[in-house]
Parts: sequence; structure tokens; C-alpha cells
Amino acid sequence: MAPRSRRTTRPRTTPRRAPRRPPETPSRQAAKIRRSIAEGRLEDLTPLLLALSDPSPGLRQTAAVALGILKDPRGRSTLAAALTDPDIGVRASAAEALGAIGRAESREPLEAAFEDPDAIVRARVAGALRALADPRSIPVLAVHATDPSPEVRQVVASALGAIGTDAAADALAPLLADPNDRVRREAVLGLGRRTDASVIPTVRPFLADPSRRVRVAAAVVLGRHRDRGSVPLLLERLATPETWEKPAILVALGRIGSVEAVPALLAASDHPAHWVRVCALHALGDLGVPEARAAALTHARDPSWAVRGAAAIALGAAGGADELPVLLELLHDVHPWPRRGATYAIGRLGLTEAAPRIREELTDPVAEVKLAAIWTLGRLADDGAREELVRLLYGVRPGDPDELVLEDPDPAGNVRSDAESRLFDAAVQALGRLSHGTSDPFVHRALLDVRERLSEEELDRLARLPLPEVGGDVTPPTLRMLFETAIPASADDEESG
Repeated sequence: MAPRSRRTTRPRTTPRRAPRRPPETPSRQAAKIRRSIAEGRLEDLTPLLLALSDPSPGLRQTAAVALGILKDPRGRSTLAAALTDPDIGVRASAAEALGAIGRAESREPLEAAFEDPDAIVRARVAGALRALADPRSIPVLAVHATDPSPEVRQVVASALGAIGTDAAADALAPLLADPNDRVRREAVLGLGRRTDASVIPTVRPFLADPSRRVRVAAAVVLGRHRDRGSVPLLLERLATPETWEKPAILVALGRIGSVEAVPALLAASDHPAHWVRVCALHALGDLGVPEARAAALTHARDPSWAVRGAAAIALGAAGGADELPVLLELLHDVHPWPRRGATYAIGRLGLTEAAPRIREELTDPVAEVKLAAIWTLGRLADDGAREELVRLLYGVRPGDPDELVLEDPDPAGNVRSDAESRLFDAAVQALGRLSHGTSDPFVHRALLDVRERLSEEELDRLARLPLPEVGGDVTPPTLRMLFETAIPASADDEESG
């Protein structure tokens, strides 16, 4: 019998079905929007604008929040329409987004939305009007100064304070007598934002308000206005057992600069609560009296890192060259706050011999310490730091072995502005304060290259940056001057060549 032949099985040629994609549910769409915003990949607003009309209120609210994060004015009209959305969360988020975008055209839709029946929405509308700070909103805000919700009245008080005109101050007056202490606090703070001294007689009696929240607000305002007439009342409040309001009173006394407060400040520098010691040392530093130096040296080794940082700042305000060993010791502190304080102190005291040590702080892992080092190197006009400062402009870490060649049309790294740590901004400022400034060819080429790479919007932002104060008669150029003077000089070089 012949053997049975084996049948070879052929593989199936039918293609496998692709796995089904899960349906694009509203929650998945919302997650996609949040992910796109976080990654900075969203350039087309169309998906967000369409999502504002989706049947799902959660997705509509996510879209409104995203538009507020982007602050793109193209979403203004769609957000204004969302102020009448049937969902409370959508209406509230739309109002907040319009305030973040900050367009004057949003004022009228927001004022109309003030009639919303929900207090949460009205509070967000008031917050958006606070961001706009348009004096034309005063009549509407004044009407809602009597809103039944204290949360709304609180934000209305803050909005009127942000506007800051005489009419806004008149609308604030009823809120100073509000039964809710949070509303009174915002009214006092809002009135205190005015720069004229006419608010002092109105604010001073609030140092005796039944609520400590309001008393703290009054102390902040009186300190901001440097009201010497309030010193006896502030010292009286400082002598009470209440600890919660002591920091605001101490800061106010330091700003006012009254020498009669020195004994009370010295006593507070030994308070058991570390936050009271911190504020007392800052106040003594503001006064600049010899007692401040002694107190700062005593607390330079305090168990609290916050107190050690305040002691370093006080030494920078009231000390001298003899404090350099203590400040160098604080530069090795385990916590970044004392290192930051000591770095600023060396810059304020103008201790140029410490410049090489401050350059080492450019490699500190904490951005705030690096920021202090950049400021101090500019304050000391340390030309030895110019290359490291230029490297920061290009995003190259100080100490990186890679060579940075400015003559290369595409240097290593990317010119950028780190808004979070402000290191880029500080580096530009410091370069402009070096002893040779833009006359240094290396610095000149760096500033010119930065100007060519940054957008006009970014240049305008840099030009508006406040320059730190400097000692002596040195007047640093503005950032706009640094960039503008680079262009004619380079053009002249090309013509002469």
C-alpha cells in the first residue's frame, strides 16, 4: 500500500484586521487638548474653537481653559459667545480666559456677563475685569460692590484697586465697611495701590480692625507708603502676643525706616518663630543701622535656612568688606537660599575680590542662585565672566567644554529666553554692565547675534525689563540701547571693510 502523501498547509493570505481605535470620546479629546498644550504643539486653533460647541460640557470647559493658557486673541469672539453657555463651568472658564487674553474688546461682553445668576461666574467675570483694568468698567463694578456674594465683592474690591483712579477709590469706599473681613482686606489693599499719600488717613485706623486679616493689610499699605505717623501704632501691635501679623508689621517698620523701631526689631530677631526672625532681619537690613550687622552675624549660623538667607541679605545691606569671610562660608551652605542671599550681598557690597568665587555659582543646580550670580557679576562689572555670560545666551551651560564660536553663522545652542528662570534676561543685562560694555568686540558680536535671532515681540519684552540698581554714578544703558547701538557699529565696520 502506497504511503499517503502529506498535504502542506499554506499560510492564510487573508490580512489581519487592524485593531480598532477606541472611539474619540469627549474625555479623550480633552486629554488630547491638554497634552497638546503641555507639549506646546498646538498651532491651529480650529480644534479648540470647534470644541467650544461640543455637546460635552467637560470638553467645552477644557477648550476654554486651553484658550486662556494660549492667550491667543483669535479665540476672543468664540470665548465671548461661551459666556452664555448653559454650563456654569464653561461660563466661568470662558470669563477667566478672556481676562488672560486681555483684549479691550472683551470688556462689554464681560460686563454683560456680570448679570449671571451664579456667583462663581460673577466672581470670574470680576477677575477678568481686574485683569483688563479698564476705567470704563467702574460703574458696573460699583453696582456689584453690593453683590450678595462676599466672594464676588472681594474680587470687585481687587478689580477697583487695580484700576486705581479717583472714581475707583470712590467706588471702593462702601467696601471698607463691608461685614466680611476678606472684602475689607481687599478694599484696604486696593486703596493702598494708589501712589498718593491721601489714602493714609483712611487706612491708618484699620490697624485696630477686629480682624487680623485687615490689620495685616493696613500694615502692608502703610509700610508701602512709608507712613512715619503709623510707627507708634505698629509698635503697639508688635508688642501684642499675636504672632500671625508680626511679619507684616516688621516689614512695614523696615520700609518706613524709623530708628525708634530698632529695639523692637532686635527683640523680634530672637523670636522663637523662624518666619518672625526672617522678617526682623530684613527690616534691620532696610534700616542699615550698626545693630543690623551684629544681628545678622549672630544669625548667620541659625538652624533655619530661611533665617541664614535673611542674615546674608542683611549683611549685604548693612555690612562691609569685613563680612566677606562669613559670606564666603554661606556660599557653601547646603540650602540654596543662604547661597542666594550671600551672592546678592557680595554684589551689593561691591566685593570685587570675590568675583572668581561668584563665577563658580553659575554652575549651581538651582536657577535662583545662578540668577543671583549673574546679577552680581554684572554689578561687579566682572569682565572675566563675559564668556560664561555669552554662553548662557546660547543655552550652553557654564563650564561646558564645547567651544562657542560666535563667528560661526549657526553657533552651538539656541538663542532663547527662559521665562521661568529669567537667566537669559539677566545675562543680557549683566553683559551691558561690564566695564567695557558693547565696546568689547566679543560682547558686541553676541548682542548683535541675539538681536538678529529674536523676534520683535521678544525684543520689545527685553527692552521693557527694569535694570537693577547700581552703586555710585554708574548709569547702565537700557537693553533697547544695547541692541540698537549694535547695528550702526556693525554697519560702519562693514563699510570700512
